[in-house]
Amino acid sequence: MPTMSAKHSPRHATGSRPPRAESRAQPRSTSAAGEPGADAARQVARTAAQEVRILGGQWRRTPLPVPTSAGLRPTPSRVRETLFNWLGQDLSGWRVLDAYAGSGALGLEAASRGAEQAVLIEREPALVRHLRATVSKLKATTVVVHQADALVWMRQVAAPARFDLVMLDPPFETADFLHTVEAALKALQPGGWLYLESPQPWDELLAAATDRPGAAHLRQLRVHRQGQAGAVHFHLLQDKVEATEPAA
Repeated sequence: MPTMSAKHSPRHATGSRPPRAESRAQPRSTSAAGEPGADAARQVARTAAQEVRILGGQWRRTPLPVPTSAGLRPTPSRVRETLFNWLGQDLSGWRVLDAYAGSGALGLEAASRGAEQAVLIEREPALVRHLRATVSKLKATTVVVHQADALVWMRQVAAPARFDLVMLDPPFETADFLHTVEAALKALQPGGWLYLESPQPWDELLAAATDRPGAAHLRQLRVHRQGQAGAVHFHLLQDKVEATEPAA
């Protein structure tokens, strides 16, 4: 796994760090109408941008038109800026997975900042065509777009091909967020980083995992940073398995 300079290394209570690079009392279902997922989906849909811009790196300020698609809500610029401030600014050497690519804003931002490879997964054919056209226009040779179901695809990632960073922004109205994170862990390098957007904070989601078969691994995820933008909670988590120690 790539290493990160001490200057930009996200610090944890236990002292671990990432690879190299640039931000409710009872558990509730996130998929039923009227529940947090559906409510959040309606709120973000009302404010979703029709165009976003890449914020840093070689394609800085490049506009990314947002296709009209039900449920599509690109990560806002302020949240993307926060995420990459948490990580650092340079993703050289990272392998990055954008598992619910949509507009491609997260994965293309990572590629713009030097990721060795950015894999974008999208299920909808029209969005896949849009992503491939954008990648072609940018001449983004380090970006690969796959048309696939993200959960199925992540479960099939073999160990040598696992990622340093997996980014998850699944549909709020239908996603089982813990199920999604469990699948993402199969695609993540030990000690790797996971970015998650959800309608509830991580501790509330995790509270519902007590009796799940994968609960032990979910509890190994450490919250490095978290924030909230409107109805969206966003988190940078680290898999504590074999996490590296920071530079002194």
